[in-house]
Amino acid sequence: MPMFQPSKREGLAGYEDGHVLDLDTAVKDGVLGGLGGGGGGGVPGGGVGEKLDLKKMIEELDLTEVPSVFICPISLEPMQDPVTLCTGQTYERSNILKWFSLGHLTCPTTMQELWDDSVTPNKTLYHLICTWFSHKYLLMKKRSEDVQGRASELVETLKKVKGQARVQALKELRQVVASHATARKAVVDGGGVTVVSGLLGRFTSHAVGSEAIAILVNLSLDSESRTNLMQPAKISLVVDMLNEGSMETKINCTRLIETLMEDKDFRSEIVSSHSLLVGLMRLVKDKRHSNGALPGLRLLRTICLHKEVRSLFVSVGAVPQLVEMLPNLDSDCLELALFILETLSSLPEGQLALKDCRSTIPSMVRLLMRISETCTQYSLSILWAVCNLAPQECSSVAVDAGLAAKLLLVIQSGCDPVLKQRSSELLKLCSLNYSDTTFISKCKLTRTIQ
Repeated sequence: MPMFQPSKREGLAGYEDGHVLDLDTAVKDGVLGGLGGGGGGGVPGGGVGEKLDLKKMIEELDLTEVPSVFICPISLEPMQDPVTLCTGQTYERSNILKWFSLGHLTCPTTMQELWDDSVTPNKTLYHLICTWFSHKYLLMKKRSEDVQGRASELVETLKKVKGQARVQALKELRQVVASHATARKAVVDGGGVTVVSGLLGRFTSHAVGSEAIAILVNLSLDSESRTNLMQPAKISLVVDMLNEGSMETKINCTRLIETLMEDKDFRSEIVSSHSLLVGLMRLVKDKRHSNGALPGLRLLRTICLHKEVRSLFVSVGAVPQLVEMLPNLDSDCLELALFILETLSSLPEGQLALKDCRSTIPSMVRLLMRISETCTQYSLSILWAVCNLAPQECSSVAVDAGLAAKLLLVIQSGCDPVLKQRSSELLKLCSLNYSDTTFISKCKLTRTIQ
């Protein structure tokens, strides 16, 4: 059915091809499909025999473009029970009755005083609304059924074909599940997760693997499916593609690993991989594709929660690499990177790596009271770990970078009392290497601001 649009002539409506007709003509010409009944009831499904509910159709379709003649001037939403005032203007019944209940005795559109406050059901317009939405709804249902059927066919195809035919079937299935929730449900219900995950293994080509992973990250994986994907051969393939695949594939690999880590049976040795951490650091540092930084850091943060893997983080050089990245990260990525560095500062080797990086102290001092209280908390914790490791050496560097004045700002701010206490302790630690007069001069706020 063509899009029904209001014409420039009042009280008329027209099709996009320029044919103009009033509502009575629409009824006579069969545009309304011979529907009967008033507002708010069920709507026959245009010969299908199915009873359709107008409210349900409007909610499920969630259309951005609806003919303006169907829109209530008060709520700007499609009308489900249109009623007309004595001025000839039509509104949704509940909206105009609410207008009246507020004491208004005017027409909201024209602001004319009403000589009659009764409302008349606009059955003709109601029928037209029902027909238009019924047509759209049934079309959507038909497409949805077609998509579900196609998704099921593709899953069956994957059981039989190999080589390039398998790659093509996977590509089509990826497009279908990425675009349609009904297709995702059909794949999961039809055992498609087992079929697709079964394609991943030691000898899987990257062409097949990248498409399979792109499908899996769009599906709901139950515990059994996650356990199956945690097999060493499958994880090894995912890590390989994280290092060598396209940017889209790398991001999908991080999403899949993150999903697997949510499983209660997940074991930390699965991510205790030098190659995995190196791949993630490359993803995070890729200046040509900055969209990989957030998913990469998010996964690194999740991995960092496992104590058994933290030493491996330090051994792959993650500390200096993350510190050098800090000035170029947005706020979301910055908090993730600082969380990782703060977690690694709990290790002796992590503290040493932070101390040996020349940018650590200036970067942390710069971030105090700059981005968020969370960033200040992480930065302060890192500074405390470094200065405690080598008080004389690190405290003087920190004070020269303006730490003393920044700590006074934290103490005088309205932030968490724990932060204030840690700031006081760090300030005391830094003051031990100076005379009172010298230290006070280094606490000048103007110096820090400059």
